[in-house]
Amino acid sequence: MDFIELRVEAPAELAEILIAELAEVGFDTFEDQDFGFCAYCAEDGFRPDDVAEIMSRYEGIGELTYSHRVITRQNWNAEWEKNFEQLIIADKVSVRAPFHPKPAGIEYDIVIMPRMSFGTGHHETTALMLENQLSVPHAGQRVLDMGCGTGILAIMAEKLGAREILAVDVEPWTVENARDNAQENTCSRIECRLGGAETLAQEAPFDLILANINRNVLLEDMHEYSRLLPTGRPILFSGFYEEDLAKIQAEAERQNLVYQRHLTLRSWVSALFVKV
Repeated sequence: MDFIELRVEAPAELAEILIAELAEVGFDTFEDQDFGFCAYCAEDGFRPDDVAEIMSRYEGIGELTYSHRVITRQNWNAEWEKNFEQLIIADKVSVRAPFHPKPAGIEYDIVIMPRMSFGTGHHETTALMLENQLSVPHAGQRVLDMGCGTGILAIMAEKLGAREILAVDVEPWTVENARDNAQENTCSRIECRLGGAETLAQEAPFDLILANINRNVLLEDMHEYSRLLPTGRPILFSGFYEEDLAKIQAEAERQNLVYQRHLTLRSWVSALFVKV
């Protein structure tokens, strides 16, 4: 299966509205750009009439143009090798491709080849989750990484001392990519599983949950995350904008998850909650 990349040129105040609208019609990954943003969805879930209808409602509010293209599995590596730059987070974490040299003076070095998966650390939500992970105890913990993408958060969890990590994603090539990246980083305590929240029915509780997905999936599956989290244990959420934090908090409270704090980067959020 291939991806659709929707390129939207719009002013910042309009871009945030459009992202919320597009999230309702199947787009689940977004990247801020100087010109506006890019939105991504699976090709078989792309509904051009829905996109056109959304865009037509905002004509005249600001300068708005959009176009789309198919990103195939065959050209994904070439695109990332051309544009992928090494990333340093909080002066402690390096995220790099295999063709980058290992940096000096970095505590946690993560090697990622994204292939068809998102989550290289360059997207704001992944970077925020990595930064938040640095302040949450992992040593000896059983960790769940939902929407694992490239497996970067699971890899970080093992580097921080987690004893067991379950990394889950709904896309087959993503799970394959996460396994390869775990091997590339010599991680031996990560299990990569295909599926969604429905695959967790028989799981024992987790000490820590990492859920970097999108607003709608977080709201839909939060009851399952809460069920798997013992009292006093933390959960990190990301994949949504600051304007959606109130919705996330409201549902979290209904599921006995209490807000602690959050980080923001260009309006994206990673928030920490604790089960009560």
